[in-house]
Amino acid sequence: MGPWRVTFVTNPDDCNLRCIMCRSGSGWARPPDRRQRPRRRMDLALLRRILEERRGSGLAEIIPSTEGEPLLYPEMDGLLDLCAAAGVKVNLTTNGTFPGRGASAWAERLAPACSDVKVSWNGAVARTAEAIMPGLRFEDALAGLRDFAAVRDRVTSRGWDRCRLSLQVTAMEPNVAELPEIVRLAASLGVDRVKVNQLQVHFEELRPLSLRRSAASIARWNAVARACRAAAAEVRRRSGRKIALENVVELQPDPRHPAPLGPCPFLAQEAWVTVDGRFAPCPAPQRKRLGELGSLRERTMGEIWESEGYRNLCRDYRSHPVCRECSFRRPGGA
Repeated sequence: MGPWRVTFVTNPDDCNLRCIMCRSGSGWARPPDRRQRPRRRMDLALLRRILEERRGSGLAEIIPSTEGEPLLYPEMDGLLDLCAAAGVKVNLTTNGTFPGRGASAWAERLAPACSDVKVSWNGAVARTAEAIMPGLRFEDALAGLRDFAAVRDRVTSRGWDRCRLSLQVTAMEPNVAELPEIVRLAASLGVDRVKVNQLQVHFEELRPLSLRRSAASIARWNAVARACRAAAAEVRRRSGRKIALENVVELQPDPRHPAPLGPCPFLAQEAWVTVDGRFAPCPAPQRKRLGELGSLRERTMGEIWESEGYRNLCRDYRSHPVCRECSFRRPGGA
């Protein structure tokens, strides 16, 4: 039937922070700094056309820009309205500054429309968080998260379709020791889940920060992963429930093959649409090496989904050199 979720890279050049790990906003980003070129933004008409074509197909969620800050997308209100009309939920990741409207006003708009709001969170203390996300004010982020959680609790039900609130952490050397405390902090703030992603090495300057680079760094991560699970077992959210953890899995000790390989969680399930309308099969940084599969400006999602090139990739990905090393292939899809 097609993807159950589609990520639209709506505005990769719009951001008010300079997170060191961001491949478009970091001070290490290449090609030249985003400020030296026109900002790229997706035409809302393209998103509307894809949603109309996918109506009745099983599409349940869309994700707006995972590169850049989606709340700076000028067409965000239009995007939310289109999704509501199509009966599709929004899954949103924000840097937690809630630009323009503030946390409470954004919560009023987002909580009824979203299945999940993930707030990027990369330190348990101000010094760490602000070093990883330059431009962030940690105390403001704390206050904003509290305000967002309070409004979410007021405007949404506690049923199966309630908007989940998550912290999304990029695990790396500067913050790895603080991860168990981030779990405890999340529980105290009314957060439902902590999702941890391993650092993607987009620039050589990031390589020394990766926890997958050596046997010693992997051992450090594995010890912290166990400590995070212990913290989640100890603390309780205000509801009395445990906080959920995602991707807090131990790595194999060999740095050449640290990720325990499981099935691909994306192929034949999700799709990505780049800001210029190209179809992408997954979020892996090396995804261009998986081949050119077509443009949504020229073909429908259904046509690309059923194409020979995409079907061959879904069938043969385990032997592809990009997929053989992909850290997104977690065991059992965990």
